Amino acid sequence: MKNSVQLKVCGMKVPENIEDVAALQPGYLGFIFYTNSPRNFEASIPKLSEEIKGVGVFVDAEISFILETVKTHKLKAVQLHGNESVAFCTKLRNELNVQEANDSSKTSQNQIALWKVFSVKDQFDFSQLNPYEGIVDCFLFDTKGKNKGGNGVTFDWTLLSKYESDTPFILSGGIGLDEVDSLREFMKQPQAARLHAIDVNSKFESKPGFKNTDQLKTFITDLYHQDQ
Repeated sequence: MKNSVQLKVCGMKVPENIEDVAALQPGYLGFIFYTNSPRNFEASIPKLSEEIKGVGVFVDAEISFILETVKTHKLKAVQLHGNESVAFCTKLRNELNVQEANDSSKTSQNQIALWKVFSVKDQFDFSQLNPYEGIVDCFLFDTKGKNKGGNGVTFDWTLLSKYESDTPFILSGGIGLDEVDSLREFMKQPQAARLHAIDVNSKFESKPGFKNTDQLKTFITDLYHQDQ
């Protein structure tokens, strides 16, 4: 497993649990700002290591709400999990850049990353990604289900053999301990060349928003350090 492929633990909710998961040093922690989600985040994010980037997950939210949330929680990435249009993403990208430029407390020159989620089931038309090229920094592929994420089901990763974009992507949807061997095999495939991160959530929960750190530790060891 290449260490350049980041791990994102999404759906964090309880401050003490956030600190415990952060101690495992994932690349990203995801916080859902969507009232219809059982993982909706309403607390304050504990101080995180500079190595861990906070990701805000939004579903068809107003741009003003996204901007305010990014500023309040000092988020490093925005994940759009709804039906956000190319025009919306373009406007958000521009306004995020303006907000960052006007932030006098900002010490890093890295812009806020913008990720767009696409749901995959039995098939997927990759041409729908084309208008978003150059606007978003990553595409995230999740399993299509009744909920906006956290459905606990994987999709057929072989569909990604048709992914020809240079834009990095994130693999999500029902990934747990049982998927380690499949993930390691996927990493050997040409379609994994642009894999930026692996996104985990519900398969590591004892209840929505509360992650089992022992299971996460096992996942990290088996996936990232098995060959070391």
